[in-house]
Amino acid sequence: MNSIETLTQILRESKNVVFFGGAGMSTESGVPDFRSANGIYSQRLHQEFHPEEMASHSFFVNHTEAFFEFYREHRIFRNIQPNAGHIALAELERRGILKAVVTQNIDGLHQLAGSKTVYELHGSILRWPCLQCGRVYPVDYVLQEENKPIPYCEDCGGIVRPGVVLYEEGLDSEVVHNAVRAIGEADTLIIGGTSLVVYPAAGLIDYFRGRHLVLINKTETKADSRAELVIRDAIGKVLSAAVAGI
Repeated sequence: MNSIETLTQILRESKNVVFFGGAGMSTESGVPDFRSANGIYSQRLHQEFHPEEMASHSFFVNHTEAFFEFYREHRIFRNIQPNAGHIALAELERRGILKAVVTQNIDGLHQLAGSKTVYELHGSILRWPCLQCGRVYPVDYVLQEENKPIPYCEDCGGIVRPGVVLYEEGLDSEVVHNAVRAIGEADTLIIGGTSLVVYPAAGLIDYFRGRHLVLINKTETKADSRAELVIRDAIGKVLSAAVAGI
């Protein structure tokens, strides 16, 4: 039995699957990752600041125009579509096997594929709340305002910022609570496309007490030794083939 057949068998036996994913989940949709050798954080995008600095709360406060320029150019991805992995997970949820997706991604591709229960640990680039009155704008509003260095609220004039968790900011406690509960109740946890180096998100897998731990990632992670099954291949290919075999 090969690794995909093994995963299919695990899914057949499971009644409460949770998927925990990172940047590698979306690379097949054309979204660049961050921490690989060719990722955004390895590039020099600005003469003075490193990309990780430009994604921080302090950079947003102290260099607001440069912050929005960075986000418009490097964090908003236009015309991207869910890949085979997103679609397979949505199908698994439709069948009642997958109970939740916990994601570190901000691109909204899981929901676009049809997934209903998605806990976005780092927020969403699709939602842009006003800091002053709380009105939430779609990402299209910010793109339409590209001629304005800083987007402002139509109602109160406050700054409209991306609804994502910046460096130096804490995760949303309700989202974390729901993610912990889902992982803790799962009989199977599939981890895909994450290096498991970003905390506190990476620490969530420690709440898993179920039977099957599956890891799909092209490179080694700290959780490999704990996993029942480790697959070094493209997530979309693996998940679509495994779900098709159920």
